[in-house]
Amino acid sequence: MKLEIRKAASGDLDCLMEIFEKARRFMAGTGNPGQWVNGYPQRELMAGEIDASHCYVCVAGNGRVVATFCFIPGPDPTYSYIEDGAWLDDRPYYVIHRLASDGSCKGVADFCFDWCARQYPCLRADTHADNKVMQHILEKNGFVRCGIIYLKNGSPRIAYQKKISEGGRIF
Repeated sequence: MKLEIRKAASGDLDCLMEIFEKARRFMAGTGNPGQWVNGYPQRELMAGEIDASHCYVCVAGNGRVVATFCFIPGPDPTYSYIEDGAWLDDRPYYVIHRLASDGSCKGVADFCFDWCARQYPCLRADTHADNKVMQHILEKNGFVRCGIIYLKNGSPRIAYQKKISEGGRIF
């Protein structure tokens, strides 16, 4: 299936909220019920991400939005402190947050990560310790586990970084 990435628009918000609901159910069903709780990410947060031009959607060939993610230039304040490891370097980076799919397309996360890597040569992401699916996808896509970071609310997350050389090789 042909996929493409575009910036999310305010008209995508209802679809994004449906995708997040499906993603929460998927995470709960795969041993990760505690990552996106209490309706996170909330509609207001996502409306703000759209307004800030951080939110993107992955669109299938039939025009249907099948996934979303936020692609945000660093520095991310929650990444300023890392324990049980270290970042690969301290050069500028973009962060990938809130990647979610409706589950209808195989390989959509790989497609989104590849798109991000073509936009910027240094990427960071984080995920919950119980999110084994995302840990596997990150590592499969060349992200290196770097340590533990803490969200504003104090919750720990496994932190990852991926660097792409100028020739396109991961290093």
